[in-house]
Amino acid sequence: MAGMDTPQATAGLTTGAVSRRLGVSPTTLRSWDRRYGVGPTARAEGRHRRWTPDDVRMLEEMCRLTATGLAPAEAAAAALRGARPPDVPAVAAPDAAGAEGAGADGSRAGAARPGAGGGLPLGGGVRPECRGLARAAMRLDARAVEQALSAAIAAYGLVEAWDEVMMPALRAVGRKWASEGDRYVEVEHLLSWHVSATLRAASVTGVPAGHAGQHDGGRADAPPVVLACMPGELHALPLEALAAACAPLGVPLLMLGAAVPAPAVEETVRRTGPTAVVLWSQSRSTSSRAFAEHLARTAWGVRGARVRPAVLTAGPGWAGAPAAHAHRPRGLAEALALLKSLVPAT
Repeated sequence: MAGMDTPQATAGLTTGAVSRRLGVSPTTLRSWDRRYGVGPTARAEGRHRRWTPDDVRMLEEMCRLTATGLAPAEAAAAALRGARPPDVPAVAAPDAAGAEGAGADGSRAGAARPGAGGGLPLGGGVRPECRGLARAAMRLDARAVEQALSAAIAAYGLVEAWDEVMMPALRAVGRKWASEGDRYVEVEHLLSWHVSATLRAASVTGVPAGHAGQHDGGRADAPPVVLACMPGELHALPLEALAAACAPLGVPLLMLGAAVPAPAVEETVRRTGPTAVVLWSQSRSTSSRAFAEHLARTAWGVRGARVRPAVLTAGPGWAGAPAAHAHRPRGLAEALALLKSLVPAT
């Protein structure tokens, strides 16, 4: 790591200094030392830990591996194999029934739940890439977050990466924030910003929804698709995911973003004559069946050949009785399929 070979670094860094440098809590560093042997090679008087440049590089490798979704025990074993001199044996990684889940008193109280990612409530059954993304976010490791997001899209395509990697991590961050007051707001902001940046980059390059690659342009004169959050709705990331997934269709997109006043949406429809309008609502308090139905009845064109937009009411806020004359996609893949069936062939 750049800057590690200073006199202070050569003498060894304290656990607090390493914690700040890597974004890993001192408690986690001590736990890694105790459980996996990923600890400092030197201790000052009074048993204070002093981390050498080699120790820090080993920790960086462990952080990198856990950010890919590797379990801490496996990451520690790999980091130790790569960092320890041949004559220093690596500590064997504990198995699921060993010290991996044991607390200080030998109990299982400190065991990581299946699917846990750096203390975020992910639950079971999530992909390893989601766990790695969550761990990187909790460490405030921006580079690892960015790499994890790009790798997920390259491996699974945008739709699956959104559904199986990004959304579970975002929900877990939201639950963590809600349960801890104002704590971890920095984690939520960091993760949201990088998800948004990754989605916008994908919408520009046209990564196909099912796999990595480029789109072929499409029709610039095709009627647009309007994407707008309902008034008072601030959660725009799902619309950014839809915009990125629509990029390979090659149709113009008008992204209006968060909290769009109803008159502004209606005026956009009258001015642009869109093929479809997607209205996102995260909560029941921001949805409006009356507005969706009104928009679906909005017509333009000459008498006898008037047309109306297809209206898609997307998001959990639209739960309940569907709006008349509106489509109700149940997820990103269904919304994308609907738009594919509605837009002119490219």
